[in-house]
Amino acid sequence: MKQNRHAGEGHLETEHDDWLVASLNKVIRQAIRALAVLMMFVILLCVADVGLVLYEKLSSPPIMLLDLNDIFVVFAAFLAVLIAIEIFANITLYLRDDVIHVKLVVATALMAIARKVIVLDAETLTPEYLYGVGVVVLALGITYWLVSGRART
Repeated sequence: MKQNRHAGEGHLETEHDDWLVASLNKVIRQAIRALAVLMMFVILLCVADVGLVLYEKLSSPPIMLLDLNDIFVVFAAFLAVLIAIEIFANITLYLRDDVIHVKLVVATALMAIARKVIVLDAETLTPEYLYGVGVVVLALGITYWLVSGRART
């Protein structure tokens, strides 16, 4: 049996004493590979969506001009692609290292909540919702700071 690189980490060992566990781990690794392929498909669709959104916004009157709302819609589409790319990076790193990279997961969550903050319409939201988003941003920011090791220096 392979030794875990770090005690307490659950790796998908394909060489395990129990044949059932080894077989199931192989199936899970193949499922993760399938997720990576599907995420690549999603990324390509998102890139096409960015192009379509940009074309629609630039071709509607006034032609070749974006108002503030159009800019936010385009930014949201771009950020959705970047979030999908980060998720793909999470999947591929997990396949490579058999370990969840917490810093990258937290960075992905930060990007997702940043997208939400960038495109939200503060006029239509309740104060409670805005406070909640603020708490999530603060918690993720502190978490990222802690896991990046900057808290120790």
